[in-house]
Amino acid sequence: MKVFEKNALNLFANQYATNTVYRSFCDLMNISPTDVHTIKEIPFLPISLFKSHRINCKEDTEIIFESSGTGGPISRHYVASLDLYNTSFNEGFREFYGAPTDYHILALLPSYLERPNASLVYMCRDLIRQAKPKYSGFYLNNFDELHAALQELNKKKEPTLLIGVSFALLDFCEAYPLELQHTIIMETGGMKGRRKELIREELHALLKKGFGVANIHSEYGMTELLSQAYSKGNGSFKSSSSMRVFIRDVNDPKNISETGAGGLNIIDLSNKNSCAFIATQDLGKCYADGTFEVLGRFDASDVRGCSLMTA
Repeated sequence: MKVFEKNALNLFANQYATNTVYRSFCDLMNISPTDVHTIKEIPFLPISLFKSHRINCKEDTEIIFESSGTGGPISRHYVASLDLYNTSFNEGFREFYGAPTDYHILALLPSYLERPNASLVYMCRDLIRQAKPKYSGFYLNNFDELHAALQELNKKKEPTLLIGVSFALLDFCEAYPLELQHTIIMETGGMKGRRKELIREELHALLKKGFGVANIHSEYGMTELLSQAYSKGNGSFKSSSSMRVFIRDVNDPKNISETGAGGLNIIDLSNKNSCAFIATQDLGKCYADGTFEVLGRFDASDVRGCSLMTA
């Protein structure tokens, strides 16, 4: 048995025993650890339950990460150990990009900075702390300063990472078009209601033109997870070593596969103290080489399984 699968099965047994909400969900599905022999047989908790229930194995909480929400209930992730999160996102970043100390890291995350408990802000703050100091930091509405920093870093051929929410990156590059040769542009998600939603191909085409780069990188993470996946172009994501993505059948959520199209299910081994087995509301494709794409989101009417835990 492979190490990841062995660790996932052991973690499932532990979380079944210690997470009362998750155990109740498994019991309603009539599944216990004695019934599970492969990771595809593990029940995946609907992510929407983070909006209505406290999902945790321990009462101790170091921080509560909160989602943005769109006027309705928000997700809350009760994190018992920040050390687990720190280790997870730092190891994940190093897997794909090397040491943060090798970069100037600039963040353009205005909508996230409005929320003090955004996990993405926490992650970026720590990466910025480790990065080269002169230009690294958060840039809110100070586009002039950001433009000057990117020009200077490009002139000096300094390795640079600009991470930002999609609408802010678009606003910036439309106002200050650039031709960058030594900067990674990384988008972290959608328009958050600030601009018209675009499909990935349209968004990346505009960003590539605006920043003068060949590829747009992407970060895939969420409030309810402690691990991330990254794309270095064309929307093809690869998970960090603590995370694995599966496909669930849209009509039969118990039908889990490693390839194909459907809903995205995630195993996050770093989520030791909440729930490591999450059925997201994202639609996507998984491929035989372990990469995946995110194609969109379920409508509320399409999400199945959550009705088991409405009480």
